[in-house]
Amino acid sequence: MNLTPSSEQSLIIESAISFLEETSNMVAVRKASEEGDGFDRDAWGQIHELGWCQLLLPESIDGLGLGQIEITLLQEKLGEYLSCTPFFDSAVLSTNTLLNIANSSEANHATTTLAALAQEQLIVSAAFHSSSIKNPGKVTRVSDGWVLNGTWSHIGSLPFAHKVLLPAKNESGEYFLFLVDLQTPGCTIEQHLPIDLTQRSGTLLAKNVALPESACLAQSKDKDYLLKSLCLATIGLAAEQVGVAQKAFNLTLNYANERAQFGKTIAHFQAVKHRCAEMLVHVESSRSAVYGAACMADTHPSINTLVFYAAQAFVEATKAALFCTEESIQLHGGMGFTWEFDLHRLLKRAQHNSQRLQTISWWQEQVATLLLDQEK
Repeated sequence: MNLTPSSEQSLIIESAISFLEETSNMVAVRKASEEGDGFDRDAWGQIHELGWCQLLLPESIDGLGLGQIEITLLQEKLGEYLSCTPFFDSAVLSTNTLLNIANSSEANHATTTLAALAQEQLIVSAAFHSSSIKNPGKVTRVSDGWVLNGTWSHIGSLPFAHKVLLPAKNESGEYFLFLVDLQTPGCTIEQHLPIDLTQRSGTLLAKNVALPESACLAQSKDKDYLLKSLCLATIGLAAEQVGVAQKAFNLTLNYANERAQFGKTIAHFQAVKHRCAEMLVHVESSRSAVYGAACMADTHPSINTLVFYAAQAFVEATKAALFCTEESIQLHGGMGFTWEFDLHRLLKRAQHNSQRLQTISWWQEQVATLLLDQEK
């Protein structure tokens, strides 16, 4: 498997760096996250104009028709620059879910929403946090549609979303997925103030929410009916973690080459060299795992293979992000702990992402189950 970006993919990386250097530098990040509501609307509008939100969409609905590899490259750079936009929730998590539904059924509502994502600055979020998957809302069939009740917590970008994907379950134990307009009567949003101010989330409360027939996008007796969408989104989230780890490493390397002690820069000290080298190993090994998972995802493998690669990517990338941000703070000495320095923002992004969907331990359990089943 060749993980070297092609010339076209290298152009994506270069254009992303050029754009983010201008629109998502740390001055802009501080302004959006600390002075604003955590949403850089100007950057989001420009991202939409660049076509990034249409990257996964098919050309038949004015999309670019690209794949998981390209979205992974963008996600890595967005993580590196701590972008204050709902790109992951709308363009990665929700778009992958809607694509899977549209490709596997005649869900006209999903196709219509995908077309709106291509033509408008529509923001769609999804309640795919572990708590929402374990305890989905309750849905009841009525003559003219559905009635939805429940609470879904930790929904990324919910305060800015127009629509949200909600898992639910009926009394018979069947699982459903609904696309709900947040202006629907009975929907109440409670905004969270998370540890990472560059990402906002919220809880959605639904009380006797009446939904039309078309709001139901998927129905299954299998509780893992969202697993493919979760795997694809997790690969994208892992790429963001790689970007965070890379930024922490870059800051540390620059600092080590500038900070002088005992007549020489600290980069000359063997202990510092070893710790920087270990950070680099974490970054590069996690990047290989993520790129490999994205390449495999574009081959449309079996669900077991996809789970294995997604788990490897997320575990490696999250461990790398946490390790590199913590090491970076330590190697920066006293200034690394200050609020004015930017390292704490990277650490908080790494920590928040580690709990954003499923945890490391959950993914390890999935792989353990697969391996044990193979042994049997």
